Formats: sequence, structure tokens, C-alpha cells
Amino acid sequence: MDYKVFIPVLISFVLSVILGPLVIPVLRRLKMDQTEREDGVKSHLKKAGTPTMGGVMILLSVVITSVFYIGRYPKIIPILFLTLGFGLIGFLDDYLKVVMKRSDGLYPKQKMALQIVVTAIYMVKFAKVPLTMLIPFSGGKYLDIGWVAIPLMFFVVIGTVNGVNFTDGLDGLASSVTVLVATFFTVVAIGTKSGIEPVTCAVVGALLGFLLFNVYPASVFMGDTGSLALGGFVASAAYMLQMPIFIIIVGFIYLVEVLSVMIQVTYFKKTGGKRIFKMAPIHHHFELCGWSETRVVAVFSIITAILCLIALMAM
Repeated sequence: MDYKVFIPVLISFVLSVILGPLVIPVLRRLKMDQTEREDGVKSHLKKAGTPTMGGVMILLSVVITSVFYIGRYPKIIPILFLTLGFGLIGFLDDYLKVVMKRSDGLYPKQKMALQIVVTAIYMVKFAKVPLTMLIPFSGGKYLDIGWVAIPLMFFVVIGTVNGVNFTDGLDGLASSVTVLVATFFTVVAIGTKSGIEPVTCAVVGALLGFLLFNVYPASVFMGDTGSLALGGFVASAAYMLQMPIFIIIVGFIYLVEVLSVMIQVTYFKKTGGKRIFKMAPIHHHFELCGWSETRVVAVFSIITAILCLIALMAM
């Protein structure tokens, strides 16, 4: 194996580690502080005041590292576009929440419209790969669903982005889960010589560096800037590898987080205020059941690691 493929991991990791002490104090001075919900998990109230929008550290590390490889690896451009596109939406959302003090940030319709626009541009201008999809455990067979693949892409991309967003609720949770997913895509990219490995390696390195500041007790949160960007990365990497179906396996935690919110909201409305979970997304349910943050993160990460191994077997 040519171990030079792992150089982007090291570059991005070092950049992320260097950016931490530079970016976090700036976020503090600009009062980019997290605001915790009064009706949320009570133990989280102590996190109020922790800087957010730390996702800029991840984005800068990934982009700077990738710049060195764009000339030789043009296939990383679509991934960078979707990662940056959703990262900018997240940045705008964070800015409105934290700086402009608009508690909800972007309104749901605004956020959805922007996500649809970014996905449409990605599909038309950048996603120059067949929309056939590798079927898990099929021995290398691909599924061709014709024109249905186009609306499905919107559903998968936007669903994945919001799944990662919902997962970002505990110190190090979204970072830990996504670094494993990014490692899975890196292994596949190297094995298939797809030409996207520099950016998948860069994401691995950036997240490893970010985790030094994001593990419990976190000194910075990624905010929507980071979580939406990571969702864009996961979806675009999967499509560039023709593996969107595999998101269900490796991104199972994202799926469960989204479903827990949908189920909770639907059941609450149908029953006039009753709840299935103590709190949604589901990581908060486990917290209210007595699990510590670190235990939830560890269990969700272990589940993801096992599922990534299963996904490799499914190819």
C-alpha cells in the first residue's frame, strides 16, 4: 500500500489542532456562545456560554488540505462543493441564532429552500457519476431505478444532512460517529481507487483534531456550521462512490436520530401531548434514562464502528 494516501489525514489533523487555540478564543470574544434550552436536559444548562460555530475549524482544515490535491484529484470537487454549501447554510443559521439573537435561526422553510438549491446545483453541475447504486450483500450488483434516482438524491442528501444535525447534541457525539463513517469511505475510496480519498482523509484528520476540543467536557461545539457540512460530506462521498444505500448501514445512528424526532412529534400531535421517548432526539432519551454523556457517545460510536465493518463485508 502507498502510505502517502494518508498524508491528508496528518495535514488536516495538524491544521485542526493548530486552529483550535486560534479560533476558540476568537469565538469567545465575538460571544459566539451556545444557548441551552431551559426545558432541555438540566445537566446541559452548565454548557451555556461554551463557544459554538467551531465547525469552521473542520471546514478550514478540510478545504486547505484538499486544495493541495484538487489538481490531481478533480473528483473531490463535488464533495467539497456539497460540504461547503451546507456548511455555509449552517453558518448562516448559527449567525442568526448567536449574533442576531433570532432563537430559531433560519426559519424551517428558508433552511429547506437553501438545502434544495444546494442539492440541485450539486446534482446538475457536479455529480457527474452514474446514479446506479451498489446493492449491499449482492456480490457487486448495482440497482438502476431510472428517473426515480433524481428525487431520491434530494431525499437522501437532505435527510442525511439533517440526520447529522440531529446527532450533534452531546459532546463529541456527531464528531465520533462521523469520523468512523469518514474512515469507512476512506477505506472504500482507497480500495476502489475512486480518486476521492484526499478529501475523505482530510475529513478524518479534521475530526480527530476537532475531537481534542469537542470531547466531554467540550471547549467548543461544531454548531450547524459543522453538522450540516458533515452531512453534506457523508451524502456526497456516498454518491461519488455509488453507495447511497450504504448510508442506511454506516449512518444508522443518523437515521435513528431523525426517526426519533419524527416519531416523537407525530405521536405528540396525534395523542394531544403524549410522548414515546422521554425526550428527542433519542440521545437525550438515554440521558434521561440515567446514561452519562460519555456512555451515550461510546455506545453510539461502537454501534457505528460495528456497522462500518458490516458495510465493508456487504460490498
